[in-house]
Amino acid sequence: MALTPEWLDELRARITLSGVIGRTLKLRRAGREWSACCPFHNEKTPSFTVSDEKGFYHCFGCGAHGDAIRWLTDQRGLAFMDAVQELAAQAGLEVPRPDPREAKRAEQQAGLHDVLAAAQEWFAGTLRGTEGAKARAYLQQRGLDAHTIERFGFGYAPDGRGALARALAPFDEVLLVEAGLRIAAEDRDPYDRFRDRLMLPIHDPRGRVIGFGGRILDHTRSDAPKYLNSPETPLFDKGRTLYNLHRAAAPARKAGRIVVVEGYMDVIALAAAGIEEVVAPMGTALTERQIELLWRQCDKPILCFDGDAAGRRAALRAAERVLPMLRPGCSLQFVALPAGMDPDDLVRSNGRGALDRLLGAPGSLLDLVWDHEREAAPLAGPEDKAGLKARLLAHVEAIADRDIAALYRREWLERFSAFAFPPRPARERSEWRGGSQGGRRPAPLALAPGSAERLAPGGSVVRDALGQAVMAGLARHPGEIARHAEALLGLAAASPALAAEVDRLLQLAETLEAGREAPISNANAVQLPPDAMRLSFLDDGGDTDEARADLAEAMALLVEKPALDAAIAAATARFDSDPEGAFADQQRLRERKLEFESRFGHMARKRAAEAAGEQN
Repeated sequence: MALTPEWLDELRARITLSGVIGRTLKLRRAGREWSACCPFHNEKTPSFTVSDEKGFYHCFGCGAHGDAIRWLTDQRGLAFMDAVQELAAQAGLEVPRPDPREAKRAEQQAGLHDVLAAAQEWFAGTLRGTEGAKARAYLQQRGLDAHTIERFGFGYAPDGRGALARALAPFDEVLLVEAGLRIAAEDRDPYDRFRDRLMLPIHDPRGRVIGFGGRILDHTRSDAPKYLNSPETPLFDKGRTLYNLHRAAAPARKAGRIVVVEGYMDVIALAAAGIEEVVAPMGTALTERQIELLWRQCDKPILCFDGDAAGRRAALRAAERVLPMLRPGCSLQFVALPAGMDPDDLVRSNGRGALDRLLGAPGSLLDLVWDHEREAAPLAGPEDKAGLKARLLAHVEAIADRDIAALYRREWLERFSAFAFPPRPARERSEWRGGSQGGRRPAPLALAPGSAERLAPGGSVVRDALGQAVMAGLARHPGEIARHAEALLGLAAASPALAAEVDRLLQLAETLEAGREAPISNANAVQLPPDAMRLSFLDDGGDTDEARADLAEAMALLVEKPALDAAIAAATARFDSDPEGAFADQQRLRERKLEFESRFGHMARKRAAEAAGEQN
């Protein structure tokens, strides 16, 4: 499918941007433009503008900016091609399909959409009729009101092998089977797949019905599964679908989070309680494709599975699945529910506030794996502890991103060392290790004779201001070098221009640890970044704890920067072969880069403001 720039320009020209945005956001005329409160962040005074003449929207508060395609991908969570196809349908344009087989496949899918929409209408009508009394009683027992029942499209499939076929008689039997509504058997006539079940439609990101989930109502039928989903069809792929994503996408963008629960009823119960940004997998372990769909909504989705053994196993499977996929800024977070409870139980018994508190403080992927492996087996002797270390390092090996793998390795090994080799009775530690004397942390060590000359960046070795600042900061605080040794080695491998400076820093740390040179005040000999860059760890004196904290933050940024640049370049390079995925990754990574630059700028501005206050 080739989308030329000319065709995309024609698409934008045929639609009215305010009309597209006005379907989901209330706009007010403001001169020749439109205004509204921004849907991407909370605000009371409108700073979001829409210009039909210029063809873009812009928020002066959070910087959100884009055209009609970007609106559908960012605000509604549609994939790039889904957004293009929806706009093309509104504009009366046909999306180019040079391959005849693709055109035939699209025509076939259109027929399946029609039959599934008709089935959903029939299921919903049956629920309202006399046959749906049992299903309505169950919904009332679950505490679901009429608004929720209608909003989520609840229906009822009556008992009987041919009720649906009679109701959808205008559609060919082959189409009903292909849509997953009927089952064709060699030795008998086709029969309805869903019988005597409470029905829920499953939608794609554009809100079209692509399948169904049916819950059994007769609990005496031990031979039947509690939940039954549609089979794999040309429209429905369980591993690529998240239940409720089409409703959750916009609230997730606004809330800055998306919550993943185990089942349909958990999603519906939380939505009824006012937590809208909730989705669920299709009764299977979370897949790589589903994780990618979640990352399009936010960088760190929250997994909130049931508080039982099965829920813990599901969380661990998701953790193992995501480790090879980790990339800068993107991970998973986890919430541990009370034992034996699911999200619906917690909200019913303790109210929404109880779940909000848990969702407000989720655990990290790193913590989840560490806790699991530490508790996986008894740790009675050295062999058991060695097994724990081996399991942790095996997880590190699964991480494809080198920088992230190095950071995970360092963090887990630090925890392992603290756990396996607890501190012995207090003893004097070498000053460069950052030990305390008299209950106070020592001041940063000055450089020994000759060290400054070795560390001073020469010529064009360190051109990057951030790299230059970190190298100079570690030279002024050599007690911090060991703390960042593994990250420094990773930088040297990824950025050869920094290798010489890293080597000199590590030599300095070894020299000071051995006590071969007495520190003297010679730090001023170290070459500093430009005067405009004011950072706490480059100042003489000052708050040592603040300097260490800022230095650690700057070090983290320095590690992230090359990985982020490489990821952006990779996303751009594959745009021709994967426009949908490349577009989503490119936008997310650019936002991440803006956040990155903002964090570094904030550090410098904060110190500049403090310095100005001191001068006044």
